[in-house]
Amino acid sequence: MSNRLQERLGALPAARLKGMRRGIEKESLRALPDGKLALTPHPLALGSALTHPHITTDFSESQLELITGVHAGVESAIEELTRVHQFTYRVLDQLGDERLWVSSMPCGLPTDETIPIGRYGSSNVGRAKSVYRMGLSHRYGRRMQTISGIHYNWSLPDVSSEEYFALIRNFRRQAFLLLYLFGASPALCSSFVAGRPHELQPLGDGSMYMPHGTSLRMGPLGYQSEAQASLAVSYNSLEGYGASLQDALTRPWPAYEAIGIRNLGGDYNQLGTSLLQIENEFYGTIRPKRVIHPGERPLHALRERGVEYVEVRLMDLDPFETVGINAQTMRFIDVFLLHCLLSDSPDDTPQEIADLAQNQHLTAARGREPGLKLRRDGREVGLTDWGLELIEQCMPIAAALDAAQGGTQHVDAVRAAKAGLENPDSLPSARVLAAIEQQHGNSFVGFVRAQSEQTRAALLALPFTAAQQTGFEQMTAASIQEQKRIEAADTMPFEIYREQYVSPARLGMAPGRLPVAA
Repeated sequence: MSNRLQERLGALPAARLKGMRRGIEKESLRALPDGKLALTPHPLALGSALTHPHITTDFSESQLELITGVHAGVESAIEELTRVHQFTYRVLDQLGDERLWVSSMPCGLPTDETIPIGRYGSSNVGRAKSVYRMGLSHRYGRRMQTISGIHYNWSLPDVSSEEYFALIRNFRRQAFLLLYLFGASPALCSSFVAGRPHELQPLGDGSMYMPHGTSLRMGPLGYQSEAQASLAVSYNSLEGYGASLQDALTRPWPAYEAIGIRNLGGDYNQLGTSLLQIENEFYGTIRPKRVIHPGERPLHALRERGVEYVEVRLMDLDPFETVGINAQTMRFIDVFLLHCLLSDSPDDTPQEIADLAQNQHLTAARGREPGLKLRRDGREVGLTDWGLELIEQCMPIAAALDAAQGGTQHVDAVRAAKAGLENPDSLPSARVLAAIEQQHGNSFVGFVRAQSEQTRAALLALPFTAAQQTGFEQMTAASIQEQKRIEAADTMPFEIYREQYVSPARLGMAPGRLPVAA
């Protein structure tokens, strides 16, 4: 551990460490018992996907997104996520036999055009959300959008935008470690890659895999696009990041101009024809974020008020965990992010950005391969060696968090990570492959079906009070009323709304009062 890192850690008062906050957003497909995608609409009993604070949909009508509030403690975040799951499962159980698919890689998918896009009602903001998703389907295909994961939102008091960008640069350098330790998608259903080039190997009948893979979701088969590959977004400053994003949000892209904003029948194909329709379309392993005002563009909020928190976007669903993540993993992420914040963080360069993309793909596809080498500072270094260096540097940070909060749980989390580096067979990705091969006849779908059923039974068996049930039912009713209120208040024609929303003027100047369309 460098002296500077030690000094910065020593200068952090316990009160600031206790001020650390985190929240979770977890995506999951709704699936049928046979492992096929459920094609039913978002259940009304779960409330309005437009306005419910904890239960919405992601890309697809069949893809739930369950959201916690902001939490001072890891355990309370897990508890809230568990309660949201419990209510969701009770609703699904009453309606039939759907369950949440517990893997990041999707269940058996129908033809691309029959995967249902999220619907959010007749208001302008609701229509814009659906049109944005239609644009994603034209640009990238619907299959890619059904991949699910966990987003981890994190903040520490009194951190400047400059410091958050330094954290982001270090996170991108060291993200391979999280992919290696917590990747849990080394295999998938063959239906996902039908008709697409790939380097996967067959596994039994109907499954494909990478023998040393960790997270196919974060590799070339996941959130990738030729258009976005042309973006060399720098994280050296908020100003530079904003300029890169503004360019992508306003630069016409010929392939998307060819799709057009509307089809011949007048239906909308996409929100716009620029390289990115809106900010959320930019894929990255981590994002700088700021809570936005109603109608404000996210980029404008960042430019005007600075970074408020970071969103970590590379975590797979862990099929062995009831809610997809556990407290120990969250504690390691907290330590890791603090390490990224406190360590020296030189500016990134185009060459380093290219190396980091290569490191990500290597770790996703071959992370557990013995002797695997990554690129660091223009030289090759063993993944395990680099990982153990980082673990060693994280240990004093974990000890400081334990001293501030009591117990030994952060140190335990770092020790568990070290054990994973030293014994790759203990990692979630290796355990997934072992279970597929040993217990499910080399069937990815068979394994995830069994885990999904087990998870469903476990969550339905947990105690859930009448007061908790009533609280969620009231949220459902309130969200439906709020959607109706928004729809009744709309007066602007949708095309005028769309033109105003995507206007370049709104990316850096005082915004109008339009609801957000993300």
